[in-house]
Amino acid sequence: MQPKLVRFNQNVLSKYQIYNSIFMTLPFDTISKTVVLLPLFHETCKNGFEAGEDPTTIVETFFKKYQARRNKQSQINLLFRFIQYIERQVVLFDAVEDAAFSTVHNMDGIGTLRSLKEKAEAENKKQLLQTYLEAFKVRIVLTAHPTQFYPGTVLGIITDLSEAIKVDNLAEIQSLLAQLGKTPFFKEKKPTPYDEAVNLIWYLKNVFYNSFGSIYDYIQNNIFDGKKIDNDIINIGFWPGGDRDGNPFVTPQITLDVAKKLKASIIKNYIKDVKYLRRRLTFRGIRERIIDLNHRLHNTLLEKANQIQLNELKEELHIIRQSLIDNHQSLYVDKVTSLINRTMLFGYHFASLDIRQDSRVHDQMFRAVVNELVAQESDLFPANFFELPLEEQLDHLSAIEGFVGDVMFNDELAINITETIKTMKTIQEQNGEIACSRYIISNNQTTLNVLQLFAMLKIVAFNEALTVDIVPLFETVTDLEASPQVMEDLYTNSHYRKHLERRGNKQTIMLGFSDGTKDGGYLMANWAIFRAKEALTKLSRQYDIDVVFFDGRGGPPARGGGKTHQFYASLGPTIEDKEIQLTIQGQTISSNFGTPDSSQYNMEQLISSGISNRLNESSHNIEADDKAVMNQLAQLSYEAYVNFKQHPKFLSYLERMSTLKYYAKTNIGSRPSKRGKSDELVFQDLRAIPFVGSWSQLKQNVPGFFGVGTALKHFEDIGEFDKVRSLYNNSSFFKTLIENSMMSLSKSFFDLTKYMAEDKEFGDFWTLIYEEYKTSKRLLLKLTNYSELMENEPVGKASINVRESIVLPLLTIQQYALKKIQELEKDKIRHQEEIETYEKIVTRSLFGNINASRNSA
Repeated sequence: MQPKLVRFNQNVLSKYQIYNSIFMTLPFDTISKTVVLLPLFHETCKNGFEAGEDPTTIVETFFKKYQARRNKQSQINLLFRFIQYIERQVVLFDAVEDAAFSTVHNMDGIGTLRSLKEKAEAENKKQLLQTYLEAFKVRIVLTAHPTQFYPGTVLGIITDLSEAIKVDNLAEIQSLLAQLGKTPFFKEKKPTPYDEAVNLIWYLKNVFYNSFGSIYDYIQNNIFDGKKIDNDIINIGFWPGGDRDGNPFVTPQITLDVAKKLKASIIKNYIKDVKYLRRRLTFRGIRERIIDLNHRLHNTLLEKANQIQLNELKEELHIIRQSLIDNHQSLYVDKVTSLINRTMLFGYHFASLDIRQDSRVHDQMFRAVVNELVAQESDLFPANFFELPLEEQLDHLSAIEGFVGDVMFNDELAINITETIKTMKTIQEQNGEIACSRYIISNNQTTLNVLQLFAMLKIVAFNEALTVDIVPLFETVTDLEASPQVMEDLYTNSHYRKHLERRGNKQTIMLGFSDGTKDGGYLMANWAIFRAKEALTKLSRQYDIDVVFFDGRGGPPARGGGKTHQFYASLGPTIEDKEIQLTIQGQTISSNFGTPDSSQYNMEQLISSGISNRLNESSHNIEADDKAVMNQLAQLSYEAYVNFKQHPKFLSYLERMSTLKYYAKTNIGSRPSKRGKSDELVFQDLRAIPFVGSWSQLKQNVPGFFGVGTALKHFEDIGEFDKVRSLYNNSSFFKTLIENSMMSLSKSFFDLTKYMAEDKEFGDFWTLIYEEYKTSKRLLLKLTNYSELMENEPVGKASINVRESIVLPLLTIQQYALKKIQELEKDKIRHQEEIETYEKIVTRSLFGNINASRNSA
């Protein structure tokens, strides 16, 4: 097999160049002029930045040199057309890269199930592998977080285009490129939470149903030799329609509607498979059963009489399978087995809907519920409940018994929480318990936060038969440090402990990488989470609780993304790893799991990373000396980041020099772009996605490296850089952190904003960031002995380079427009129309930039 980079160049780069030239010859009037001028503009940008010019000079030079006779409006129109064309080039590159995925990546190579199985067989550990797989699980949780800028119509084109490119179907490719040229890319209005759910259900139906099914079939046939496995191994969580945190548009009715849509979608997939079996299983005694199955599934879908329950469906398929073995030489038995496996993986729920709300909102809701109950003379709470000492409040909440019954609430908050809890119970009754059995408390700070919800769940709908797992989410560095005490309080509370016993002595704890990084910087956030996991593992083992860590990860390294599976492969025995749970959001869904090939490959990598640790008996324990160095690095980088955050120009720089305020105008998510209602920008209210995304648009990627350089420089200055080298060589966890930070640095391009160094107000602040970038880059290269960033990943680097090259003109236009807005706003006469035009350019340029980087926010 040729080297990976050669495969990339042949199957991605060359094909992209060929199909891009076809795109350029499409018979559209506007395209023909744009495609002639865009390469000239690209060249002007490239040469201009190399010569140290700023975006304004570059754009003006281009118009002077090539389009001198265009009036101002005509120039603006051309910039808009450049943006539209570049957006479509990004889609084409996505489609080509998707099409070549299985050629560029070795689908049977290291980290795949086949490689895991063969290694286990070679080392005589197949039995051990089976034992681990009988208990191990991976759950990916799809979230609606708005980092995906492609509307459904465009996603459909990408899928079809990838298929056509795989087989070099030129006629089809031309038609699809023409369709792409005429399909709008932006949404006129914000999607509802239900729209977001429908968009993600597309992936469930078209990608995950098949890729998860194939993975499970492979494990059963090749690792368990066809035997039944009492473990689903892989499953899917789902946030759209359930995640209320900061999103007032998610109502109990929306949650019910999404659960209904999930059930209908999985039943439609079963019907499709049963139809296939109906054409194949034409044997006497079986055909009739398949026809009946088909009818009853339709009845279930349409909610008519004579429906089929999930356990009946499974039972019927088992009877058919046995009959094929006994009477029909096992013809098509593999197809029936495959469908049985899918019913086990997806049930009638397809994906498990998580409910999530912020602890501060819960507190208000809880107070509203208690106040109304007291006012209506309910005996559930004493009238002086809120005056009681904290310990007495906690005791009362954990021991509470009884129902709110028919109490009619008037307060909106009280109505919302009680209806949400009742909705959970309804969904469990209709789609199965697993359909909606987790409630996540984001920004969880105290034991009280957990017990308030515990009490509300019981008195509103569940009583003592509580079939809901409460999942505290610890996010800030302070909350992470406090998390062991919160959990010990819960483990030693007899009532909560009884609840855990009924739930199999299992406690899920969520840890937030995005807000952690926003709060404490890159190194500290990752290290604080690592240390919290160690402490929580030790504590949980002490109390005989199986702790499951659920990682709230975003797309880029700055939000816990990047090389995710390498993180899990680097965890040592001090962190519980029987289950891997993580959020997959926005672009990461389409880029890492958007096709059956990429979905299967990345899912296998996750399974493999969790299992291979134990199979290889490799200890990734970090030794005491290395831990001391890591502690110091994290602390130094934290101090540097906190000082940077407290810089008087920090917020105003983001507000006035970046695209932060334009995120809300993109109409890609139902959720507001900040938490609070204040007109002023408050750091705590900033959402992690627009925060990280704005640095990405500036090509400065601050959250992915700031503080790393300062921390490393301290060790260089005191002559102890060897200690950091030793940590890098010994710890795969630290190595993964460093490689991810390199990715952030690779996607930075400071020439784009170099002009800011001359700005009277922000010049010093820009220079501060640039100096940290240079220090980080120099010392990461010194640490790794690389001559260039990402030297060990030539394909990842090549892909980034092509994408960055495609969007270079787009970034230039965006900065040109931002500078124009700044100048116009300083003018004494307000040119509103002109300002609005440039603001529109900034907003439109966000789409292509974000889509091109595939994991920027």
